[in-house]
Amino acid sequence: MSEPGGYSQGGRPPKIKNKNAAAVQITAEQLIREAYERQSTTQKAPRQKVLDGEELSDYQARRRREFEEGVRKNRSNIAEWLRYASWEESQAEITRARSIYERAMEIDSSNQTLYIKYAEMEMKNKNINLARNLFDRAVMVLPRVAQFWYRYTYMEELLGNINGARAVFDRWMQWEPEEDAWMAFIKFERRYGETEHARSVFERFVYVHPESKTWLKWTKFEEDLGNIDRVREIFGLAIDRLGEPFMDQHIFISFAKFEVRMKEYERARAIYKYALERLPKSKSQALYNQYTLFEKQFGGKEEIEDVVSNKRRMQYETALKQDIHDYDTWIDYARLEESAGDIGRTRDVYERAIAEYPRIAEKRLWRRYIYLWLFYALFEENVAKDIDRARQVYIACVDLVPHKLFTFAKLWLQYAWFEIRQQDVSAARRALGLAIGKCPKDKLLRGYISMELELREFDRVRTLYTKYLEFNPTNCTTWVEFAKLEMALGEIERCRALFSIAIEQPTLDMPEVLWKAYIDFEFDQENYEKTRQLYERLLGMTDHVKVWISLAQFELSIALHNNDADENNDALSATRVVYERAYGRLKELGLKEERLALLEAWQETEERNDGDTSLVEDKMPKRVRRRRELEDGSLEEYFDYVFPDDEEQGSRFKLLAKAHLWKQKGKN
Repeated sequence: MSEPGGYSQGGRPPKIKNKNAAAVQITAEQLIREAYERQSTTQKAPRQKVLDGEELSDYQARRRREFEEGVRKNRSNIAEWLRYASWEESQAEITRARSIYERAMEIDSSNQTLYIKYAEMEMKNKNINLARNLFDRAVMVLPRVAQFWYRYTYMEELLGNINGARAVFDRWMQWEPEEDAWMAFIKFERRYGETEHARSVFERFVYVHPESKTWLKWTKFEEDLGNIDRVREIFGLAIDRLGEPFMDQHIFISFAKFEVRMKEYERARAIYKYALERLPKSKSQALYNQYTLFEKQFGGKEEIEDVVSNKRRMQYETALKQDIHDYDTWIDYARLEESAGDIGRTRDVYERAIAEYPRIAEKRLWRRYIYLWLFYALFEENVAKDIDRARQVYIACVDLVPHKLFTFAKLWLQYAWFEIRQQDVSAARRALGLAIGKCPKDKLLRGYISMELELREFDRVRTLYTKYLEFNPTNCTTWVEFAKLEMALGEIERCRALFSIAIEQPTLDMPEVLWKAYIDFEFDQENYEKTRQLYERLLGMTDHVKVWISLAQFELSIALHNNDADENNDALSATRVVYERAYGRLKELGLKEERLALLEAWQETEERNDGDTSLVEDKMPKRVRRRRELEDGSLEEYFDYVFPDDEEQGSRFKLLAKAHLWKQKGKN
């Protein structure tokens, strides 16, 4: 059997068989409205009318028994005591109510509500002395509760007992309360025009609460009174009393703003600078922002630039505290000081920066560090005009770098050019000679050669090239540059000898550059037979298609170089011979893509010189798509070239042609 609402006797909810939506939907608003309409009204107790004294006595006795029984059951329930006392007060039984309050205080003497309700009752019934005595008891028992003191002083002030209220405030201040209590005392004195009393309260206030906001309230008080000198005196006293460990930037900001209001802009600027010099960066961000606004408003161009520079200095110092080896930041910092024009500060930054050298001897860590030394030396030379100091910077840097592990050619070369600018060529050569002796490297030798070339010391240049090639004989660029020098000096045989020695080297980094330079040299000297021999020697070493194409173009260019029309046909025939040789050689090697590139170059040559293009077209391959099996068994498509004259693929080529013809017949 189910209970009302569909629940079973066991309290289990009913099982819903039909979970479809109801035909009539009910909104949440309808449910709330119906619930509100069906609420049952609570029955209120009927009002009783007391007609005579006997009924009143019975009612009072019954209520007192109820209250007494309630407080007897739960004596610590202060709310019950308060209701009891309030009821007695409503019955005009003040004595009984007072007795109830006293009984409650015996139970809980530290309950604030008891004192407040008790005092309100006495004040309501104009028992002033009793209320005063009660407040005295309260502030003696709970002197840290500000509410008692506020109500006590308000009562005395309301009664016109100004001296009594002041005495209460004095008693309160002996307990050194919070700031609001002091400000209430000060406002009380100002309401009655006691400025000196208020000032003496402020003196005690800042002694008890030595904080910046306390001093600022005092300065505002004096400023409102128009005591300008007194305000400055208080600001100075605050700065002395607080001291640097507890100094707050807001003191200086308010002081400077006060001077601005007084139109004393120089005083304000001096205050800002004084504060920025003494406060740490972490505690002066707002001060700096206010200084920036001040200079934008009242300063000139120099002052504004100085503010911007100070801000950037703060940013650089902060960044360097996080990473002292951030050399990019050091460089930017030094350039900032250089732009400011302060030589002393710039030197100080550079000295601080170079003192933080990398502790690990790895070139990648030293690369940015060396730039600090280079910029430092350039600064001493160009800005400070201190040549001796610049030389000392170079020497100190050279001594610091571990040259046995790595070196920096830029350092040696810049030092050498510095000595050149000082017209001391011997010192420059000594420096570079020392560098080559300690740690020879390509860039260093090239820089030394470039310097001697500008000095037109060709014998020294030859000597340096010789040392360079002894140090690194595989560098083709060096061989070519040395040969070009000899050719520029008119030493053709020297140049040819250098090229001959160079191509005999067993190892070269870029042999194609060297061979091309040698061939171009012989061609420019119109030594065509020698050029042809060089091509043949090169083809004996490599079968690269570009070499064959270059040889063919060389044969053709002989006639063009001589501007001889009769030799043009012979040159074209010689070019065809080279192409035929190349084609046959590449065919032997099975290099299909190289053969295609060769044929394209050959065809272009025939077209440009009005030759017979059919010689090439008959050899041009067809591009076909094929498949090949990979190592993992999968198939890969690729493009292959089928040459007509390839014997191995001739039959396959014919088969493809027949298949193509059969396909065309099928379509027709």
